[in-house]
Amino acid sequence: MKRKLRMAMVGGGPGAFIGDVHRKAARMDGKIEIVAGAFDIDSAKSKQMGEELNLDPSRVYSDYKEMLANEASLPADERIDFVAITTPINWHFPIAKASLKTGFNVMCEKPMTMTADEAVELEKIVEASGKTFGLMHTYSGYPMVKLAKDLVKQGEIGKVRKVVVRYAQGWLAKAIEKEGQAQASWRIDPKQSGAAGCIGDIGTHAANLAEYITGSKITDICADLTSFVDGRMLDDDGNCLLKMENGIKGILNSSQISIGEENGLKIWIYGTEGALEWYQEHPNQLLVKKIDKATEIWSRGNEYVGARSEAAARNSRVPAGHPEGYLEAFANHYANFADTILAKEAGETPDEVMLNFPDVADGVDGMIFIEKVVENSQSDQKWTKL
Repeated sequence: MKRKLRMAMVGGGPGAFIGDVHRKAARMDGKIEIVAGAFDIDSAKSKQMGEELNLDPSRVYSDYKEMLANEASLPADERIDFVAITTPINWHFPIAKASLKTGFNVMCEKPMTMTADEAVELEKIVEASGKTFGLMHTYSGYPMVKLAKDLVKQGEIGKVRKVVVRYAQGWLAKAIEKEGQAQASWRIDPKQSGAAGCIGDIGTHAANLAEYITGSKITDICADLTSFVDGRMLDDDGNCLLKMENGIKGILNSSQISIGEENGLKIWIYGTEGALEWYQEHPNQLLVKKIDKATEIWSRGNEYVGARSEAAARNSRVPAGHPEGYLEAFANHYANFADTILAKEAGETPDEVMLNFPDVADGVDGMIFIEKVVENSQSDQKWTKL
């Protein structure tokens, strides 16, 4: 019987949203247990989080450097297997670099780094380390997104011509960062988030989704970024025209000032013979459209889905009609990440379906996308090559 992987978390202290999501998702399939962490730069808060998680106090640390040093000194059957990084973006690179160099696998929140140069350097470190690196681009974890990818690959809608992807939220329509809202404060701070706000926070998800489903990379962008809220240093709305490999054209919109929108990620893929449509707020259905035919609604968990997509079947836990959503998408990435680590440990080669989670290369693509979108938006140039 394969053992459980031992996980440590950096970030995700009391009141943190995304850290709590990672913890719930990582434990969902019984493949991972949380045994250690440096949860907050305030040691008292880190200790508080450790107590809430019922961890051994000796493995709750004041900072990640202390954690890595101590964990590395433990016997192999006790020390952590990987580090999950759920801090603000400015900490991603140094923590990931130190973790890999200490000999630990890494699961990291996105965007992966502050700059593209850091991303390229981290990619080299991952390759040299031989360790497994996962990047939490959540939305490719949904079974029906995996189905969409496989249907495109199988030619279900013919040759892809156009992609339209929109990610709309409304939670930053007002300057809530001035009211001390912690999630807003670091996201609009260039020192913690880098060169981009909305386009980095959620626009990268939209770009990753377009590339994942089509199997084609974005090659050129024409972008317009705006900070609508007075005094906000980073963009809160972005609109991009895309050129992609294989002659595909695209439109990408990301917005966090669209009042009334909650987490409105939606994508349309248009081909020569049909189209696909997926909406994150209704994630268990994929719309399949054909010329002069009624729209088909394909539902997660059915045998006909598994017959067309092994990845969709692998990443479904319950029968059709029992909804799976956001936490399960995170969990799918964690499960595939864990199985990959365990396969390598056993001297086996992870198969393609097991490796179906975002990695360091996706992180490099994301950082290049962010920098080129910002560059293009600030210039008079119509198109900028990625």
